[in-house]
Amino acid sequence: MYTRRRKLAAWGVHAYTALGLPLAFVSTLALFDWNVRLFFVLNGIAVFVDATDGTLARRVKVKEVLPDFDGRRLDDIVDFIIFAFLPSLALYVLQMLPPGLEYAAFVPLVSSGYGFCQERAKTEESFVGFPSYWNIGIVYLYALQTSAWTNLAVILLFSLLVFVPIHYVYPTRTRLLKPVTLVLGYVWSLAMFFIALFPNTPWTTTVAWVSTAYPLYYFVLSAFHHNRTVRRLAAIEDPVEQEA
Repeated sequence: MYTRRRKLAAWGVHAYTALGLPLAFVSTLALFDWNVRLFFVLNGIAVFVDATDGTLARRVKVKEVLPDFDGRRLDDIVDFIIFAFLPSLALYVLQMLPPGLEYAAFVPLVSSGYGFCQERAKTEESFVGFPSYWNIGIVYLYALQTSAWTNLAVILLFSLLVFVPIHYVYPTRTRLLKPVTLVLGYVWSLAMFFIALFPNTPWTTTVAWVSTAYPLYYFVLSAFHHNRTVRRLAAIEDPVEQEA
């Protein structure tokens, strides 16, 4: 039996995870008011909550303290809204797609639905298939002022990559260059937050272009990580052939 204090702490962690839901609600209101700054800032806060709630959950041992409540399911619900639904809605509301093709905004939503329902969408060290980084994508497409046709091509390409079982780097778990990834990630996160705070200022586009160095690093590292992972899995499945 766990003490009341331990149970309250565990419920507190779940409440912290659920904070993403009211943040998503207010983000939606901001989006329909065309308050892009507030939309991006609230989304950034929601991402911070998502990035930190897992650490708290492990520290409090919520699975052991509250075995009848599925925190992972709650986390998936929040993640789907924050990382997939709201960015897709933003593509439509902010008129970022070609005239007559606005409803293509549902494509990332459907592909993310598939990705979230895969049992092996996450492994100990990887995201399998393109992760639903649509909230990051929408910030870049807006800040870089890319054309509507470019936006359409980008969302179609990465929606397709959701179905391709490439092992992408899981920044907090992938051991390959993990310290470098985390340090660069912190710097990049600051740049993204400044973009969210000042989405319509002239220098934002320059900051956004410079900050793309980190996504480029991420995709290159993911290519090496995928190659290493595939080789390791092949060795496990056929150790005799590996020795030969």
